[in-house]
Amino acid sequence: MKIAKFAFGLICLAILASNIVTMSRWSEARGVYDDICYLRQAHLFQRLGIGGLNTNAALDYDHYFEGKLKEIAFAEWQDPIRWPCHNPMPSGKIVMQYPPGTGFLLALFPEGHQVVPLYVAASLIVCGLALSGIAMARTLPSVFGAGLFGALAIYLMINPAKASYSVAPTMALCAVAGFLTALWLTRDKRSALLIALIGVLLGASVNFRLPNALLAAGYFIYLGIAFLKVRTPSAFVQGLGLGLGVLLGMAPTLVAQAVNAGSPLATTYGSADVVAPAFDFAVFGHYLRDMQFVLIVLAIGSAAWLLRVGEGSVRQVAIVVAGNLIVNLVFFLSHPIFTPYYIVPIAMLSLWSVSFAWLMQPAQAQQAAALRREPASLGVPSR
Repeated sequence: MKIAKFAFGLICLAILASNIVTMSRWSEARGVYDDICYLRQAHLFQRLGIGGLNTNAALDYDHYFEGKLKEIAFAEWQDPIRWPCHNPMPSGKIVMQYPPGTGFLLALFPEGHQVVPLYVAASLIVCGLALSGIAMARTLPSVFGAGLFGALAIYLMINPAKASYSVAPTMALCAVAGFLTALWLTRDKRSALLIALIGVLLGASVNFRLPNALLAAGYFIYLGIAFLKVRTPSAFVQGLGLGLGVLLGMAPTLVAQAVNAGSPLATTYGSADVVAPAFDFAVFGHYLRDMQFVLIVLAIGSAAWLLRVGEGSVRQVAIVVAGNLIVNLVFFLSHPIFTPYYIVPIAMLSLWSVSFAWLMQPAQAQQAAALRREPASLGVPSR
């Protein structure tokens, strides 16, 4: 088993090294609107500090964004109302549509060399958790499972994570939140501080992508049902801790929306993105032909498997994951816009949670589950 752990560890490190070499060749001027908008966000933070939360087009008096638009031959670079990723607000301001988290992280690195360090840092976090999962494995099948999933998770930091700068930090947060979710639910005594920390991480993910707010849905459903069943102070405190944690984590986005849109609850997105739910078979077909479909099948399958073979509190992780998957899939599959990364966060949060829940299950429980499955596979009825 040590040899298998060592081999999978080397595979994960080799994929990480290959990713870093590939990332080092990336250009920050690939002609994508989202890219230059996130870089403008970073520029505002570097120039104005906390004032960078204000993305008013009038603040481009150093002509940074105009220069970026010229680089990609954008014809209407002089007219802010035509700028990509910007929308007019009722106040008359023209502001950026994105939440501030991605730009803030990019601002931590020197201008001109921001994207590669962000992706490398996120990849190191994902690789560290993948190696931790391999080290935690107690049986040969769990070593193989943790190794294969770890290798996949690291590879995904190139594709589809490259599709948007907001995906890389989201992937890293989902990995950490998945680990903490398993830790919280597999403990004999569940910590209110731990679920509050999970809430902070899930709330922080909203600062990268607003739809990440749905990543907390399964947790709220689980804790809400638990409170209605037992009505104990501890159940209430856990739900309160999650709620306060989510609000604390997403506070930068709420402040940014108040500054740019006039209210913490007002969106800076335009009508093209704020659309009513509608099932579109064309969009559904895109998902069927995309890598996201494979990830969703893995997430649903792993949650169903853990529900069947998991022991005790480990099954609670599968219940949270199942609730989360249902809410997120209903939302995104009824959202008539497709991208190569919309469903990736919920799929990865689910897979990390299930993976660590299985690894944290006592070895005796894993072996007992395997023995229960063995008679069925041989056609012998189990007792």
